[in-house]
Amino acid sequence: MNHNPSDDLKVVDPEERTMPRIPGQAESAAPAPPSPDATEPPSVLEEMHATRHVRLQELHAYYGDNHAVRGVNLAFEPGMVTAIIGPSGCGKSTMVRCVNRMHEEIPGARSEGQVLLDDVDLHDANVDIVTVRRLVGMVFQKPNPFPTMSIFDNVAAGLRFTGTPRDEITDRVNAALEGAGLWNEVHHRLSSPGMSLSGGQQQRLCIARALAVEPDVLLMDEPCSALDPVATLKIEELIAQLKQKVTIAVVTHNMQQAGRVADVTAFMLDGEVIEVGPTQKMFTNPDDDRTEQYVTGKFG
Repeated sequence: MNHNPSDDLKVVDPEERTMPRIPGQAESAAPAPPSPDATEPPSVLEEMHATRHVRLQELHAYYGDNHAVRGVNLAFEPGMVTAIIGPSGCGKSTMVRCVNRMHEEIPGARSEGQVLLDDVDLHDANVDIVTVRRLVGMVFQKPNPFPTMSIFDNVAAGLRFTGTPRDEITDRVNAALEGAGLWNEVHHRLSSPGMSLSGGQQQRLCIARALAVEPDVLLMDEPCSALDPVATLKIEELIAQLKQKVTIAVVTHNMQQAGRVADVTAFMLDGEVIEVGPTQKMFTNPDDDRTEQYVTGKFG
């Protein structure tokens, strides 16, 4: 069934723009943590299906006078994982952060061009930025659970921030933990601190937090760079499962990882997309000499 993005994206009147609620000040009271002896796994978010197309058109990004991203044209297709590879400082992370408008939070940073979710420009001045970040979730390089919150409250934070009804929060949290492959490991200790988890579990907790608000797109900025091989494998397996539910883009320095998880790979250099294509072709028979030099380890 076709989904109209304008049904989800709230367009605000600039004259009536208000600040979003501060986390912890949601209208609904926080629910009591679920019983720690609950053992039945929640239903996975089976109703979620990746249907949203993301298109970057002539995207430019700046840090003051530094032109970090230069005229990028790139698409993230539903049901597929797009990997963005390239040497450090090539603009990979900056480009991805422009998609959900995290880039503009940096003092002196700005962007130009369009980021289209289907046919809606997420950079339009009248599109509500809170809604953008609900529809386009992000997982960062280093796991960043909220240090003072329990496992349950970490996942519930976004739901409370967006005003999810209190009677829905527990089911949504449990389903997100299941979707992130974490439920079986934590269902008996949901009231424990999020920081008590291992590094790999913390990263999956952050993925669960992003999934809880049911995004259409999930951006992952080097999600495994701080993890050991076992935890990395679990994240990669999770990415393969999630791509049927959300449109996924992954920034990675690990070309072996890109080869394992990505259907499409884009190579960036000096702020530009040099080449994009099916991952297997990109690693075995790229069209551009610079791509071949990078994937064969001659630089970067």
